[in-house]
Amino acid sequence: MADKPKVCLAYSGGLDTSCILAWLREQNYAVVCFCADVGQEEDFEAVKAKALKVGAVSVHVVDLKREFVEQLCYPAIACNAIYENVYLLGTSLARPVIARAQIEVAKKEGCVAVSHGCTGKGNDQVRFELAYYALQPDIQVIAPWRDAKFYNRFAGRQALLDYAAQSGIPVTSTKKAPWSMDENFAHCSYEAGILEDPDVTPPEEMWKLTTDPQKAPDQAEDFTLHFKKGLPSKLEYSEKGQVKSVTEPVELFRKANEIARRHGVGRIDIVENRFIGLKSRGCYETPGFTMLRQAHMDLEGLVLDREVRALRDQFVTVNYSKALYNGTYFSPERKYLEQCLHACQDNVQGQVRMRAYKGLSSVLGRSSDKSILYSESESSMDSVEDFSVEATTGFISVSAIRLKKYGGHRDLIE
Repeated sequence: MADKPKVCLAYSGGLDTSCILAWLREQNYAVVCFCADVGQEEDFEAVKAKALKVGAVSVHVVDLKREFVEQLCYPAIACNAIYENVYLLGTSLARPVIARAQIEVAKKEGCVAVSHGCTGKGNDQVRFELAYYALQPDIQVIAPWRDAKFYNRFAGRQALLDYAAQSGIPVTSTKKAPWSMDENFAHCSYEAGILEDPDVTPPEEMWKLTTDPQKAPDQAEDFTLHFKKGLPSKLEYSEKGQVKSVTEPVELFRKANEIARRHGVGRIDIVENRFIGLKSRGCYETPGFTMLRQAHMDLEGLVLDREVRALRDQFVTVNYSKALYNGTYFSPERKYLEQCLHACQDNVQGQVRMRAYKGLSSVLGRSSDKSILYSESESSMDSVEDFSVEATTGFISVSAIRLKKYGGHRDLIE
């Protein structure tokens, strides 16, 4: 008897992917389950045991936290990445490392296909599949929620529950939250269910990561973030009256998360434009990343040339963020943009003193030995030694030439 073809399934242990696992077995596939540890709070041993019970031939749990922080989160901080001026791309950032690791497992196991549990209306199906094809162009992709045989059979949650009971799939007895959730080391996202009405206020119990700002500590917490070549290099903080520091990237990110979560920093509620053309309401918690990005932006104000910063903001930041959001991370344009990013971050080195307090993070001060563009004496209103104020008259006169011409003929132009 010939061996069954293998498919590598991105498996979470939830109802959807557990049913997909059983359904793929019905389609005569041997299913290899892949679980990505990108910093979410999860019992991976329980997930592994469940996959094997449902019928997976093997389960791979891959720790991707360091890769996620160093290769995706840190460059995004250096880029000040943001989508539509508010979304910090927490979900988007995790997809490249997950897809890459899944393809590696698929190759190792000799799989002919990969599969995922993404819905047919979201961005993630695009992100994962574009990554799959870039990493292994001849790979077959099985997307059950776009397969009529699957979605017609499982039209709703109850149909999945009935199938789980018939197939012996363990299902937790807890009531399903009226929204969907996705968590990683950088953030947690919430969408669908009751959140599809953009005027519904999210219930307080929805927010998993951060303290309600109204219930956050009454005492502010101060800390200092250090950067080298645009990347976080050290976080200094106080604990029981002692100054401590952390430099290892994963632990630095973890500590930033801990501080921000305690003080309710990083919540947003938005309506965004999905790549596939739909508008979607999403709520996001991005605690530590919010503070790291804020500190980086502040330090750039001190050390970065204004024309370099303008070019980066108008070209690199916008397009790098777009590549992350739309799922074209494994593309020549993303590689080019990242090389441009490295070129503008050489002097982004120094420290930023920060404070977290009741939902907000604020800058207390900044310093750098690379701040050759900033001169306290030149900027001072009390000194004219290093700056010729008379020269400003000529600067204004030249700048006003075209405006005077425009102003003199506005009646003809407007």
